[in-house]
Amino acid sequence: MAEFTTADQAAAEQPSAGAPPLDGHEAAVILERTRASVDPELRAAIDSLPGSMRRIALYHFGWEHADGTPAAGSAGKAIRPALVLTAAAALGGPRARATALRAAAAVELVHNFTLLHDDVMDRDTTRRHRPTAWTVFGDADAILAGDALQALALGLLAEDPHPASSAAAARLASCVVELCAGQHADTALERRHPGEVTLDEVLTMAEAKTGALLGCACALGALYAGASDEDVEALDAFGRQAGLAFQLIDDVIGIWGDPKRTGKPAGADLAVRKKSLPVVAALTSGTPAATELAELYELPYAKEDLERTVLAVERAGGRDWAQVQAADRMARAMDELTRAVADPEAAGGLLALAEFVTRRST
Repeated sequence: MAEFTTADQAAAEQPSAGAPPLDGHEAAVILERTRASVDPELRAAIDSLPGSMRRIALYHFGWEHADGTPAAGSAGKAIRPALVLTAAAALGGPRARATALRAAAAVELVHNFTLLHDDVMDRDTTRRHRPTAWTVFGDADAILAGDALQALALGLLAEDPHPASSAAAARLASCVVELCAGQHADTALERRHPGEVTLDEVLTMAEAKTGALLGCACALGALYAGASDEDVEALDAFGRQAGLAFQLIDDVIGIWGDPKRTGKPAGADLAVRKKSLPVVAALTSGTPAATELAELYELPYAKEDLERTVLAVERAGGRDWAQVQAADRMARAMDELTRAVADPEAAGGLLALAEFVTRRST
């Protein structure tokens, strides 16, 4: 399907004043470099797990098939570890980046812990174009593998001799609590009547579920660069705002995404009656389409109603609202980035990553 073309989304895709021009190539280079440098840390950590947990983790990361034979699957885009390393480089140069590898791996382990658990709770059957771990190994084993990844993450920081490792471990642990609170809020919202959910609630939940870890990734990079408390907090805020933009676009893709590109069935979020950001924006719009959508959401999912549901969200303004909000959150993110990294050239890598995650097409 086509890329976003609204004026607000187009504005969000333009580089900030004074920043170097971006064409997506810089982000791709950063992500590729991150995978090359962080994957060995991840593999070493996962190899330390007991055999049963190791097998599930290696499958989840795409490095083994379910039978334990080697695979060449994708371990993900590495956005979060890239933010750690790029933030460290922006504030402390290449040497700071080199010392932050364990922190970057720890953030990626926590991210994948959440994916394993989310797939179980959401009953998602595919991720990265292959069956999810719980569908292959069962709920209990997938949950336990996720728990093991979280423990590995904190262990990496606890064993890191870097002077910032203690503060980083505390920050990451606090972030995990916030992630869990966000997931709890998400599951609680799903049990509520469509007309009872507000946009403020869903935005707060999304910040906890998605923005918190991106903010934490940036903050850890700043900590490893020896940055001031003010700069650490500014980069945390940058990551949170970029994370909200990411979630807004991700929710759009969850409804209008091409399964060949997303690896998930079309309309997967609507099928499970997920109260995603575009859906809640539509439900609270006060339009006739909002009433129709609320009625559909009160009924069990029926495949023949999928197209009608998608159209109701769009007619009620859910898609347009999400794209406008994504542009606004990106603007806020840029303001926070400028506070911490005034030099446009030094900030270029972080800007490229932030724009990469919000330029994705459906």
